[in-house]
Amino acid sequence: MPQPTPKSRPTVIVTRKLPDSIETRMMELFDADLNDTDEALTKDALKAAVAEADVLACTVTDRIDAEVIGAAGPNMKLIANYGAGVDHIDLEAAHAKGLTVTNTPGVLTEDTADMAMALILAVIRRIGEGQRLVRANNWDGWRPTGLMGASLRGKRLGIVGMGRIGAALARRARAFGMTIHYHNRRRAHGEIEQELEATYWDSLNQMVARMDVISVNCPRTPGTYHLLNAPRLNMFKQGAVIINTSRGDVIDEAAMVRALASGRIGGAGLDVYEHEPVVTPKLLKMENVVLTPHIASATVEARIAMGEKVIASIQAFSDGHAPPDRVLKSMF
Repeated sequence: MPQPTPKSRPTVIVTRKLPDSIETRMMELFDADLNDTDEALTKDALKAAVAEADVLACTVTDRIDAEVIGAAGPNMKLIANYGAGVDHIDLEAAHAKGLTVTNTPGVLTEDTADMAMALILAVIRRIGEGQRLVRANNWDGWRPTGLMGASLRGKRLGIVGMGRIGAALARRARAFGMTIHYHNRRRAHGEIEQELEATYWDSLNQMVARMDVISVNCPRTPGTYHLLNAPRLNMFKQGAVIINTSRGDVIDEAAMVRALASGRIGGAGLDVYEHEPVVTPKLLKMENVVLTPHIASATVEARIAMGEKVIASIQAFSDGHAPPDRVLKSMF
């Protein structure tokens, strides 16, 4: 009796719609199961996927918790995350199960920094308010004191998390004449500080009390959950602006809303939210807040590059090599 042909292509289940070029390449290389509806998978669907797949190509909208990982079948070996952040994956459970986890760092740095800079401009120059005024047909013409914002030149920018994205934002902000300050788990290399003319603050409390703008650029980890909590938000310089393109729950959103309402915080530019896609209703009504729908990395170039990194990780792993962007528990 002839023996069955050994399987040579891994079964890859893709949880969301990816760029066409990436999906086409996945179909060429793997036994890929694509998500044509682009609806987020339910927990039961995720459990069914890991039970039959060799590789799960997931995204930030998928909660890969211990229960989902526990349902993994014997062939399931790799979680290839489409994105840099992995706070939606239980890394401890994955590694205990013998699963490798990869992500896509580096390729969204510049686009995310662009978005952070755009939000700084939008809040401080009151662009959102101005656009709403014009669209509502309520603008009655130029006036000397109409919608006066502030100049960026000379303002102090405090960056929470001086990684790739934080440094890229600092370069942009310096071009607008801002001075750079930062807080990080570890002090940046001297050459980076010198290039950016950046001031390091070991104390986050001391830094936030002196900044005109605070930008959150650190990853979401157990240690950064509600890093900007109510007591710390109340230390902000009166009227300071807060920007978040990282993860929503790095900030205590309810406390931030109170600080915005009281005027302690003068404005906010938010691309992420603590309970997204749900946004705190009071934020929706605040004129001094600019809200975008988690689109910091939403450029054609970045999303294709992310997909290419996912494919590279799957190929390397399937060929028996260490994937280039393996995530270790100690990294987060």
